[in-house]
Amino acid sequence: MPNLLDIRRRIKSVKNTQQITKAMKMVSAAKLKRAQDRVVTARPFANKMMEVLGGLADRTDENFHHPLLDARTDERYLLVLVTADKGLCGAFNTNLIKAAQAFIAANPNKQIEILAVGRKGRDFFRRRSAMLVGEYIGVTGKGRVDFSEALEIARDVIKRFTDDKEIDKVFIIYNEFKSVLQQRVITEQLLPVARGAADDAQDPVASAQPANLVDYIYEQPPQEIFARLLPRLVETQIFRALLESIASEQGARMTAMDSASKNARELIDSLTLNMNRVRQAAITNEIIEVVSGAAAQ
Repeated sequence: MPNLLDIRRRIKSVKNTQQITKAMKMVSAAKLKRAQDRVVTARPFANKMMEVLGGLADRTDENFHHPLLDARTDERYLLVLVTADKGLCGAFNTNLIKAAQAFIAANPNKQIEILAVGRKGRDFFRRRSAMLVGEYIGVTGKGRVDFSEALEIARDVIKRFTDDKEIDKVFIIYNEFKSVLQQRVITEQLLPVARGAADDAQDPVASAQPANLVDYIYEQPPQEIFARLLPRLVETQIFRALLESIASEQGARMTAMDSASKNARELIDSLTLNMNRVRQAAITNEIIEVVSGAAAQ
C-alpha cells in the first residue's frame, strides 16, 4: 500500500502542473485572438491577388516568359515546411511532419530539398539525414510574425528558384486555421506561379461554369508588371502561411492545455480518493490495535 505522504506529494505536484497548464491556456487564448484577427485580415488580399495574377498570367501571350511563371521539368523540388518552434500543442507538429513525409513518399523519384521554418521540423529531418538546405528558427515562436520576416524567407525562396536552375518546383506545407478545434494541413505549389487556366481545369465545377473573362489594359509593359507583382505574390503567400500557422499553433496549444487541465483534475480526484482510503485504513488499523490492547488487558 502506498505511503500517505507520497500520495500527498503527488497531489501537490499534479496541482502545480494544473496551474501551469491553465496559465498556458490563458496565454494561448490571448495570442490566438490577435493571430486570428491578422489571418482574417490577410486572407482576402492573398486570395484576390492570386486570383487576379493567375487570370492575368493565363491571358498573356504564349511568347511571354518570366522566371517565376515558366514551367520547368519535374525532377527537383524545394519543400518549405512551416512548423512550430515549441511543443505542447497536441498533434500540430506531428501532422505537418507526417504530411512532409507523405509528400516525399509520393515523389520517390524526385530530388527533394527541405527549407525548414520552425525548430520542430528542422530537428526531425536533421536527425533523419534529410537534405536540409536552410532553416529559419524563432519566426513563429514569439506568437506573431512581421512582414519583414516573411519577406526574408520569400526572397530566399525566389533566389534559390531563379539562381539555381535545377529547382523545378517549390511547394509549401503549413497548417490552415479553421477553428480552435480544427486545423487543416495544406500542401500547395508556390513556384512556378500557377496560371488560372490550370486551376480551372482541376476544378470540374468551375470549368463547367462560363468563364468570367476580364479585359486588362496595361499601363506598363507586361514584363514590368509581372517583374514587380509575381515576387509580391510569393511574399504574400508565405506571409499568409506564417499567419495561418501561428493561429493554428495557438489554437492547438489552447486545446491541448485545456485537455491537460481536465486530465490533471481527474487525476487529482483519483489520488484524493486513494489518499482517503489509505488514511481510513490507517485509522481503522489504529482503532483495532487500541481495542485489541484493551481486550488483552
